[in-house]
Amino acid sequence: MKSADTEFVGGPLDGRVLPVLLGMTHHVPKVYRVPVPAHGDTPATTLVYRRAKEHGPKGRYRWRYEYDPDA
Repeated sequence: MKSADTEFVGGPLDGRVLPVLLGMTHHVPKVYRVPVPAHGDTPATTLVYRRAKEHGPKGRYRWRYEYDPDA
């Protein structure tokens, strides 16, 4: 399977670039969910990131994920 290094913006993963598996259309998924296990008194939760276009150099675009705190 192919993967693409994708930037995460906002939330706990802000500024990180992680490899994300590509789908059959060679794009990253529209929604990326990160399960966070319970730790101490903090209950388990899921971080939700949504795909957004980022315009790069030379007029091309690439995908990045933006944190969705309301999900």
